Amino acid sequence: MECVVENNRTRCNCTYPCEKKGKCCLCLSHHRENGELPACYFSAEYEKTYDRSIRNFLKMIEAGSK
Repeated sequence: MECVVENNRTRCNCTYPCEKKGKCCLCLSHHRENGELPACYFSAEYEKTYDRSIRNFLKMIEAGSK
């Protein structure tokens, strides 16, 4: 499977300045190693906190934000 970085970047909602933007496999690996989820799992409101914890994800879901 070929990674289409430019296409991925257009759909990526991450606002953190990062060299992994658009490189989903690297992003997922990085966050998984840190016990986190990538920005694409979060709503815009939660994404901008840069808190990628699973706890924050569950908080978002419980609040009904998507």
